[in-house]
Amino acid sequence: MAEAPKAEDITHLPTDQLQGLEYCIDSNPSWGEAIALGFQHYILSLGTAVMIPTFLVPLMGGTSGDKVRVVQTLLFVQGINTFLQTLFGTRLPAVVGGSWAFMVPIISIIHDPSLASIVDSHMRFLATMRAIQGALIVASSVQIILGYSQLWAICSRFFSPVGMVPVIALAGFGLFDRGFPVVGRCVEFGIPMLILFVTFSQYLKQFQAKQLPLLERFALLLTIAVIWAYAHLLTASGAYKHHSEQTQMHCRTDKADLISSAPWIKIPYPLQWGAPTFEMGHAFGMMAAVLVSLVESTGAYKAAARLASATPPPAHVLSRGIGWQGIGILLSGLFGTATGSTVSVENVGLLGSTRVGSRRVIQISAGFMIFFSILGKFGALFASIPFPIFAAVYCVLFGLVASVGLSFLQFTNMNSMRNLFIVGVSFFLGLSIPEYFREYTAGALHGPSHTKAEWFNDFLNTIFFSSPTVALMVSVFLDNTLEFKDSAKDRGMPWWAKFRAFKGDSRNEEFYTLPFNLNRFFPPS
Repeated sequence: MAEAPKAEDITHLPTDQLQGLEYCIDSNPSWGEAIALGFQHYILSLGTAVMIPTFLVPLMGGTSGDKVRVVQTLLFVQGINTFLQTLFGTRLPAVVGGSWAFMVPIISIIHDPSLASIVDSHMRFLATMRAIQGALIVASSVQIILGYSQLWAICSRFFSPVGMVPVIALAGFGLFDRGFPVVGRCVEFGIPMLILFVTFSQYLKQFQAKQLPLLERFALLLTIAVIWAYAHLLTASGAYKHHSEQTQMHCRTDKADLISSAPWIKIPYPLQWGAPTFEMGHAFGMMAAVLVSLVESTGAYKAAARLASATPPPAHVLSRGIGWQGIGILLSGLFGTATGSTVSVENVGLLGSTRVGSRRVIQISAGFMIFFSILGKFGALFASIPFPIFAAVYCVLFGLVASVGLSFLQFTNMNSMRNLFIVGVSFFLGLSIPEYFREYTAGALHGPSHTKAEWFNDFLNTIFFSSPTVALMVSVFLDNTLEFKDSAKDRGMPWWAKFRAFKGDSRNEEFYTLPFNLNRFFPPS
């Protein structure tokens, strides 16, 4: 008769810090490797930095030249925000880039009758850009106030592991429409990219050159180089010559129109589009997007901490990061990036794929963003990588971030019907409600909230378009109202509590202390 397995053979003890990383938040690879990894993060960040202006600028009445300037500006501000966040904010290795959360209020501004009626396309582009800038500048005050007043730290005391699992997981799962639906626009190289990236990063990760796991560490760069060359070959051979215009836009490598329109050298500067214009209705709608950005970033920061082998960020550190993110949105408004900022989920996922969570690598990537945004032609070359190539990588990296969210279940009791109910309902509504809003908008060309008050419509439609935000509202409400007094252990609170305060765990000082001895002036709570 077989011997019964021991308890330690069938269970896995919870661990505060994720194991198996080569470099954690404050350990650094060699300078050569760090620079190559930083360049890899820069290349990955180009996907969103190019997609957003490519979508918005034509709607605003802008030309290819305007699109290039917006891409350059977005990358420039992205580099500044990333550097500030890693130095003075949460200090986590997180790229702070452009955000899709701002699309609803921005499109509402674009369709404002006072702007849409401008006949001259260039004048309409400038007027719309200035209106977006004004709304971003006003709305940034929400994150600045919530962050620096420590109000978000107070709010975060209502969070528990069971309540945060759906939020972090849906920061990845909620972006499913940016994954395979975009790959499917050009399957000829989208699917090979997906297969090759998984093969290099997982199945061939043991391959080493000079004791460096080359294929695992630089899978993104190598696969993009191979598939991009393959895409060029398809374009040059006339593979898409008889396809529809839309297919050619997605698949051809010579349709981005970025390199020819880009200047050799151009330094973005504040108010380059003119003085911002301020309208309270626009600003109120934008405030909803800022709140969504705050929630999505909170989930992404917790995932980044786990993938950098750090402890969960204490409440005041999280709040400090949100304050700096508010400064980032203010800079977006001053420079004119056409959108606000949030933590780049794909770059968080890349920390896990490469098993390098080093802060220095992300700071180097911020340097690349600033450098190539100034050298327009060189930056435009990399920015012309077709979107399906990025989307193939997103399929892996968004899933990886989502699984980090699921890993927080190890600190909870999942034999509890209460917890099963909260997690299941939060997940389902977090996916289902935004999908309803998307389908309704696609059919009716406006959101389910369609009153005479445009700012109210923008506010509600923006909130309920976001999966992590819906999940946060549902999970935190249920977690703090359903038998919460008698279920602290089931919720994971005994483990979570020690990370709430900066001095609750000795490791917090190692990971989150400000540089240049600034903690003397801003003592942690």
